Amino acid sequence: MSIVKDFKAFAMRGNVVDMAVGIIIGGAFGTIVKSLVDDVLMPPIGLLLGNVDFSNLFLTVKEGAMAGPYATVAAAKEAGAVTVNYGLFINSVVSFLIVAVAVFFVIRAMVRMQEPAPAAAPTTKNCQYCQTSIPIKAVRCPHCTSELKAA
Repeated sequence: MSIVKDFKAFAMRGNVVDMAVGIIIGGAFGTIVKSLVDDVLMPPIGLLLGNVDFSNLFLTVKEGAMAGPYATVAAAKEAGAVTVNYGLFINSVVSFLIVAVAVFFVIRAMVRMQEPAPAAAPTTKNCQYCQTSIPIKAVRCPHCTSELKAA
């Protein structure tokens, strides 16, 4: 029963809701970045590299029921071929790098917003004779009645 009680206490904390919202936003952001990579960035890069479609770069490890060569990954899978899809891997690496850079900038902005405020000027000082805390502008200690030297 302790596990259920501990989980309930954990789930009722505000951090869990924040984490859930972060995961949902992160998933949506990942979808946007995947579209950015697949639909916006990689086609021009493929065009510059001689009409290469990165999503269809693959190596055939084992032929399928129908002999190759296969024009696309989908055709190879349909024939039952075993493939190493390195083009899809390249797309995933580019997506990861974009997400990593975006997260870096978000965290950097959050750290800058959370920088501590400058320390306030002190309003008290210690009496040099009795070490009691007194107002900073005091010229005589109210506790020991010593005359204070100007600092």
